Amino acid sequence: MHYDQFFSIQAGPGVCYSGYRVNQYPGGPVPTYQEVKEDLLLVAQHFSYIRLYSVDEHTKMVLDLLEKEDIPLKVMIGAYLEAEVNNPNCGWDAGVYPPEILKANALKNQQQVNDLIQIAGQYPARIFALAVGNEACVSWTDHLVTVEKIKAYVLAVKAQCIQPVTVCDNYVPWLDVMQPLVACVDFIAIHTYPVWEYQEIDNALAVTQSDYKKISDKYPNVPLIITEAGWPTQANGNGIPVHFAHPMAQKTYYQALNRWALESQVLVFWFEAFDEPWKGSDDPAEPEKHWGLYTVDRKPKRVLIQAKYKR
Repeated sequence: MHYDQFFSIQAGPGVCYSGYRVNQYPGGPVPTYQEVKEDLLLVAQHFSYIRLYSVDEHTKMVLDLLEKEDIPLKVMIGAYLEAEVNNPNCGWDAGVYPPEILKANALKNQQQVNDLIQIAGQYPARIFALAVGNEACVSWTDHLVTVEKIKAYVLAVKAQCIQPVTVCDNYVPWLDVMQPLVACVDFIAIHTYPVWEYQEIDNALAVTQSDYKKISDKYPNVPLIITEAGWPTQANGNGIPVHFAHPMAQKTYYQALNRWALESQVLVFWFEAFDEPWKGSDDPAEPEKHWGLYTVDRKPKRVLIQAKYKR
């Protein structure tokens, strides 16, 4: 199925957006109106769609600004789900919480779902798709939610919203533990990161194509998009070899992925628009801080120099 038939839009380039700058972070200081406006005007030069992860103060400002400033970006918005069950298999020092935290998280998650329903109804023309959860099922997550609970959230959103609904996660759990969700989502949304699987840049696009094919072959009648794919420009060797992360490698993967997405009519959200220094450890070379197409001070990296992919 072509995406213009499914979403009533033409497939084009998308990007994940979070506008937190130095000394800004979720739950703390948020970007100003002018900072968000600067961001979205930059993003609109290269992309047609943006993906937002949660319903919060920052997200509400983005949607309000897009309407007031008439910036031509469509939005995919998510309800971010916190851990409702413990995951001792988390890949870092997290994933296990006291019972009172898990109980509080379940209440917060229900509120996120309620807020998603409300904001989807408030911006029906601007928001073109909805997501319930982000990497809440993959084996290494620190915010695990049962598939049964996510299914209940999805069905609640679908019952009250006109937009198509999905769950965003790594491609691997869609092959097994997330199978019960396929019957209730409107489309599948996968994440593919060759660099996290120790793949060098020369093999990166082939790995992403393989990840995509595994899902499309298993569920040939279900629309499929990529909601995260990216390449870091710096790393400290913790999970990603230092020499893998480089501005030229990012540019190579970005250009190849864009060409394939255009030729194959696949909606892809690049991860991500801007570097986010609040993420990860205190190490300035932490790769989580360096996935942006722009640095945190909004300077374009090599990937965007003399490159235009807006259609």
